[in-house]
Amino acid sequence: MYRIKLQEFEGPLDLLLFFIKRDELDIYDIPISKITKEFLDYLHFLHELDLEVAGDFIVMAAELMQIKVKMLLPQAPGEEEEEDPRAELVRRLLEYKRFKEASAVLSILETESVKLFYRQGFHSDPRHVTLEDQEESLKNITMYNLISAFKKVLDSVPKKIYHDVELFNVSIDEQMSYIADVFRYRDQVTFFELVQHMTEKLRIIVTVMAMLEMVKNRLIELQPAAYEDDFIVCKARVKAA
Repeated sequence: MYRIKLQEFEGPLDLLLFFIKRDELDIYDIPISKITKEFLDYLHFLHELDLEVAGDFIVMAAELMQIKVKMLLPQAPGEEEEEDPRAELVRRLLEYKRFKEASAVLSILETESVKLFYRQGFHSDPRHVTLEDQEESLKNITMYNLISAFKKVLDSVPKKIYHDVELFNVSIDEQMSYIADVFRYRDQVTFFELVQHMTEKLRIIVTVMAMLEMVKNRLIELQPAAYEDDFIVCKARVKAA
């Protein structure tokens, strides 16, 4: 008996990105004939194995063939130059790639944060926090808000060249204490305000991990700010008994 392990793809865009990465293709100049053939070959392979093909894969196959046909049609003399038929697909792939990478970053932060102990001191007991409570703390913030603000802060930190080896220690517990101290005097603060005096990227990264741990334990909440690449950190609201 033979077993075949198939790589799982979250959707047609995920499959296309796999082909682009595997074959080292230029995402801005996709060889549409090549990638359409590979996409259709994959669907045919699933069909041969008698596996169900999701509808969105069928739709993408039709879109790829439509793009291929448009690129083969000659442009009539005198017509204004049209947008590259691949442009919309490229935009969708870039957006999906951005969110996929953002998801990977958050997954790493989450994995690291659960390994560490948390600090008590807020009104919520983390042992009694439910999944609904955690979702409530993040309901108004998108993954893009978090990653965009995080990246902007890291990019703003000047790059330093060190000639001597210097040990730099910072812990999630320490940064949770720092965040808790901020809320002794304020009910809310923007993410930029929270990290504006930090000059080491490691401290900023650990602060984000501490912040996510506190959100998970329903100690703080995240709310959208006036600017897309920032967000507000505030104390978690106490639920009425």
